[in-house]
Amino acid sequence: MSLDLANFEEQANEAVKLFWGNRNAAFAKQIEAGNQDAGSRGAVTAGKNMDGFLGLARELVTANGLLTAELCVQRRVLTLPGFFRPTKLWDMLVMNKGQLVAALEFKSQVGPSFGNNFNNRSEEAIGTAHDLWTAYREGALGGDAPRPFLGWVMLVEDCPASQSPVRDAEPHFPVFPEFKGASYLMRYDLLCRKLVKENLYTGAAFLSSPRTASEDGEYSSVSDLTSLKSFVTAFAGHIAATAARCEAG
Repeated sequence: MSLDLANFEEQANEAVKLFWGNRNAAFAKQIEAGNQDAGSRGAVTAGKNMDGFLGLARELVTANGLLTAELCVQRRVLTLPGFFRPTKLWDMLVMNKGQLVAALEFKSQVGPSFGNNFNNRSEEAIGTAHDLWTAYREGALGGDAPRPFLGWVMLVEDCPASQSPVRDAEPHFPVFPEFKGASYLMRYDLLCRKLVKENLYTGAAFLSSPRTASEDGEYSSVSDLTSLKSFVTAFAGHIAATAARCEAG
């Protein structure tokens, strides 16, 4: 059985349009209220900005045969146990017959400030995965539970501030060579590549997109490993394998 990628490119274009449309509308509303700083933050953190990508994930689950899955997107059903903390709230969970099939995070960042936000997002992604896998090892998701798919999707504004080389303070020891002079776009791509290579996430996609993409849904990837196609293919494969196991069982 071949994988069904659910026409992901067209859906991704629509998801990007929705992201920038919601983001720009929220920002404009706050500007009208005379609070530009709050508007910028509110636009970045508004949960519905990435809803188009949640819709793509739902389509992939259905298209690849896991018809009995429960797709959790409401806050009250998005909590999983942790090991270092009691619980973690995810952006989307795929449950099937009481087992966790996938846990997904959909994050974004726009300018003008990228430095602290990049560090915060990095720490959040690393800590979330380490906490979940430790809890899984300790049987928090069921003693014989199959290994779930952990996914992280990051959308970042493509602009001069995210494209420009970044200098790092190195008062005692040098940073790794790949980070030297790397822009925030490159750093997010490096982060995603390392998250996958270190087995913290099954798939991690990094997309960059300009503000003008509200019109055409334009987005791009930096590397094949972190492209949306690679992420979608891995996720579809995991869903199809789960569906096949359920049929065999």
